[in-house]
Amino acid sequence: MRHADLLWQHRSFGELTARDLYAIMALRAQVFVVEQRCAYQDADGVDLVSRHLWAQQGDGQVVACLRIVPAGVKFAETSIGRVVTAASVRGTGLGRELMRRGIAAAGEGAPIRIGAQAHLERFYGELGFARVSDIYDEDGIPHIEMLRA
Repeated sequence: MRHADLLWQHRSFGELTARDLYAIMALRAQVFVVEQRCAYQDADGVDLVSRHLWAQQGDGQVVACLRIVPAGVKFAETSIGRVVTAASVRGTGLGRELMRRGIAAAGEGAPIRIGAQAHLERFYGELGFARVSDIYDEDGIPHIEMLRA
């Protein structure tokens, strides 16, 4: 699959259709719950105030998504979270493209804080994020906070 064949969407929660929301939640469950074997509360209320960015194939299947959380909700700064790509597109650069688009949508010059899985520190570092915390446990997975100033 070529990235050019994907349809990119960016909407507030209130603008999501039921089909959009289902496809986003299905991808998040597939990766975070099934693949990573992490039982966690995905429906945390934050989606309601977030903007959602995703890439979908022609058949409507979401293959990459993230949410942009307003400043003051999770962190003092705007944050990007629930960053996920389908197994079928990993290694294609789609995750990097997703984050580039997420950073732009969040406001290119504004500081962005993330809670990243620790093993992805280098990936996020290449996108301008710097580690600003010690490792902490979130749902059984080592995480770190990173800031893009």
